Amino acid sequence: MKKFILFARVGLLFTFLFLQPAIARPLKLFPAYPNYVVIGAFAIEKNAVKFTQQANAMNHHAQFDLNPSRNLYYVYVLTTPDRNAAIAEALRLRKETQYADAWVYNGAIGKNSAADSPGTDINPATEKPLSLIAPQEHKEPEQAPKDSVIAHEDVPKVDTKPELTETKLTDEEVASKNFVFNLFRAVDGKQVEGEVEVIDTEKSRKMASYKGNTPVKVSAPAGKSGSVSFVCEAFGYRKAQVEFDFKSPEQSLALDQEGNIVIPFDLVRLRKGDIAVMYNVFFFKDAAVMRPESKFEVNNLLDMMKENPTYRIKIHGHTNGNASGKIITMGETNNFFTLTGTNDGYGSAKKLSEERAESIKQYLISNGIEESRMEVKAWGGKKPLHDKHAARAQENVRVEVEILSN
Repeated sequence: MKKFILFARVGLLFTFLFLQPAIARPLKLFPAYPNYVVIGAFAIEKNAVKFTQQANAMNHHAQFDLNPSRNLYYVYVLTTPDRNAAIAEALRLRKETQYADAWVYNGAIGKNSAADSPGTDINPATEKPLSLIAPQEHKEPEQAPKDSVIAHEDVPKVDTKPELTETKLTDEEVASKNFVFNLFRAVDGKQVEGEVEVIDTEKSRKMASYKGNTPVKVSAPAGKSGSVSFVCEAFGYRKAQVEFDFKSPEQSLALDQEGNIVIPFDLVRLRKGDIAVMYNVFFFKDAAVMRPESKFEVNNLLDMMKENPTYRIKIHGHTNGNASGKIITMGETNNFFTLTGTNDGYGSAKKLSEERAESIKQYLISNGIEESRMEVKAWGGKKPLHDKHAARAQENVRVEVEILSN
C-alpha cells in the first residue's frame, strides 16, 4: 500500500513538472501583428514628418514610421490588436474627417522590421486587401513583374510636392526674389487652384492678390514693420493664413529649384458647420442665370461633392436689398451660363435668391450629384455684408455653401 501511494505521488509530481506547463502554455507558431489605422503614405521622410505634425495640430495623435515591405513612411493614428476596432476607426475617419482614404494595415512597421515581413493593407469599407503600390515619383513602370506590387484605384496616395531647400536670406535677398504660393491638399498633396491675398498687417488693408502655384513678384509693405499676412481662401477649403516679415534679418526660408521663395499652404477640406462664400460665382442682372466666368468655381463645388460622397450641403442665396422686381430664369434648355432661351418673370428678392441657389443645385444634379445631398435656403436681403447703398454693396449679392455633414 505504501509503495502504491509513493508511486501515485511520483506520478502527480511528474504531471505537475512536465505536463502542466505544456497545457498552460499555448502553442504559438506565428507572430500576431498589430493593426494600424493609416492616414497617409510617403516616399520622403520629411513629408511624412510634416503630414504628422499637421494631423497632430488637429488632435489626431498621429505617428509615423517606415514600412520596409512597402518602402514607404506610414502615418498612422491608432495601433491596436483588435482588427474590428481598427476597421471602425478607419471608417469613422473616412466619414468625419478629411482623411477620406484612411485604411488599416496589419503587419510590421519600423526600421528594425524585415523588408520581407508579411503585411496586408485593408480597405475598411470592404474589409478586403488593397492592391499594393510601388511608388514611382516621376513615371509608372512599363510592366510590373508578376510577383511585384500593382497600382490600384483605391490604393493610398503618395505625396507629389516639389523638393525644397531651406536657407537663410537677408531682407535684401528676399526683396530680389519671386514668390511661389504652393497650394496643396493636406490629405494627399494634390495641387489646388486658387489665389492668395497679401494683407498689410500694420495698416490692416489688402495690398494685392496673386495666383497660386506660379512665380510672382510680391512687394514689401510701405510701413516700418514689413509684416504681411498671406491669406488663401480657395473655395471648398478652410481659410489658411501665413505670417511673413520682409524685414526679418537672416530668416530661414524654403527655396525651390529655380530659387523662388516658397510659401506652402496645406489646405484642408471644409467640414461640418463650415460656410464658404462663392466669391467667383456671378449672375446676370435680375437673373437666376450664372455668368460664364462662374463656371470655374461652380465646378470646384462639383469636384468637392464628387470627392466627398458623404458631403451634404445647404446652398444659401442672398441679394442686395429686399425690393421686388423682374426675375429671369432658365428655360427648358437648362443653359446655366447664358441668357439664351430664358424666361421673364416677376417676384420678391427672396424669390430671386432662391432661384439663384436652385440654379446651382440643378447644375450639380445635371452633373451626377444626388438631389438628396443638397438643400436650398433663400434669404433675400436679410443678411447683408454691407449697407445696400455702400460702395461694396454688390458683395451682398452672393451664394454661400454650408456643410451639413461630411
